[in-house]
Amino acid sequence: AGPAMTIGFDSVSRRHRYVGLLLALVAVVGLAGCSDSAEPTPNEPVALSYQDWSTDWFPPMAREMLSRFYAFNPNIIVFYTPDPDDLAETMLEEMRAGTAPDVLQGCCTFFPIWAQQGHLLDLRPFIERDLEDEVMSDWDRAQYEALATPDGAQYGVPKYHGALALYYNKDLFDARGISYPDDSWTQDEYLDAMRQLTLDEDGDGATDVWGGMIDVSWDRVQVYVNAWGGNIVDPANPASCALDEAPALAAVEWLRARMWDDKVMATLLDVQNLSTRDAFIEGKVATVEDGSWALKDVLANAPFRVGVAPLPAGPAGRVTLATTDGFGIYAGTLHPEESWQLLKFLISDEYALAMARANFLQPAKASLVDDWANVILREFPEAAAEVDIAAFADGHVNGYSVTAEVFPNMADARPLAYAAWDSILTLGQGDVEQMADVCDQIEATQPAG
Repeated sequence: AGPAMTIGFDSVSRRHRYVGLLLALVAVVGLAGCSDSAEPTPNEPVALSYQDWSTDWFPPMAREMLSRFYAFNPNIIVFYTPDPDDLAETMLEEMRAGTAPDVLQGCCTFFPIWAQQGHLLDLRPFIERDLEDEVMSDWDRAQYEALATPDGAQYGVPKYHGALALYYNKDLFDARGISYPDDSWTQDEYLDAMRQLTLDEDGDGATDVWGGMIDVSWDRVQVYVNAWGGNIVDPANPASCALDEAPALAAVEWLRARMWDDKVMATLLDVQNLSTRDAFIEGKVATVEDGSWALKDVLANAPFRVGVAPLPAGPAGRVTLATTDGFGIYAGTLHPEESWQLLKFLISDEYALAMARANFLQPAKASLVDDWANVILREFPEAAAEVDIAAFADGHVNGYSVTAEVFPNMADARPLAYAAWDSILTLGQGDVEQMADVCDQIEATQPAG
């Protein structure tokens, strides 16, 4: 359908293969257009490469939507290519080699690394020229501002609004006579429920079902740190580490105690390295903190009734994650204007709702939340009726979403923090006081002044 196509590339040879295919396509287009009555083409088409997810559902959706883009932009030919393996590092290699795609997606802690190293175009001139205030105000402000460098360069715009909430197994709650979670829950109610839901079902002395589970990752740990009133990165000085301050230590200690003292939160070791989502679907955990992006998989595969509630509030208040999935433009593109035309299409309502229909991705714009909820209800009328879909949008609507805090040099800070969290939380080795040394190590990697 149209000229948008999926091309498999590997490492820095991807652009060379792309150019070869482009030349072949241009030749075919030229031959097909040769006739005595043909009018000369006023402008040769511009070819762009667009890289995005490689999941089963995304490439077919993208190809269909790009054919619609071409219908209104016949002078822009877009080649779609899926993300490579080891995306974060592979893209750094391609960006340094000058072979990265024109338009791409990024996320989490690796997207700002690309920007910090100067590989992403500053979108501010395009945004100021073309985007209405209504579009900007429709996005989660925290999410939009997170896609900018400290000096104000806007390296990305929101792709979708992934938000965390608490999934729970209604059948297990009912069997134990426990009231369902709601927006009145704090960590105290959460802990009490997890204790009651941690079960030795076959009486062999080993736990079969744990009360809960989280991913030990940067943004998931940060949600706890923020809910305890702390930070990973000092808000007053982004080169300063705050993980050794009392609120952050208390948050990580709460998680450690749930995994290793109470043993009511499963670790990866407990569930044989299942993902949090799969552990929940397989009934190994009664609750799980996961995102709206998991909803379709959960509703399609969980053999029990599913509920969703806002995350429980911590001592300093309720916090949820707004993911920093965004679209950006490679700084080395030869076609910035055409790349911006494509990017505007990628942030359109049409593209957002296509992603919602394909895999229930929550739109970045608050005005599309009702449309998104209706998509879910149409596909799963019975199962979705049990789910408080609005819980995923609660942080966006009520302003308690947070985004990943980043250091100026994330490339070196990230592995240091992960190694410590894996030791303390996943392996149960050592106490949280080691975070003081970790902070010193992180700060030593940051640029001076």
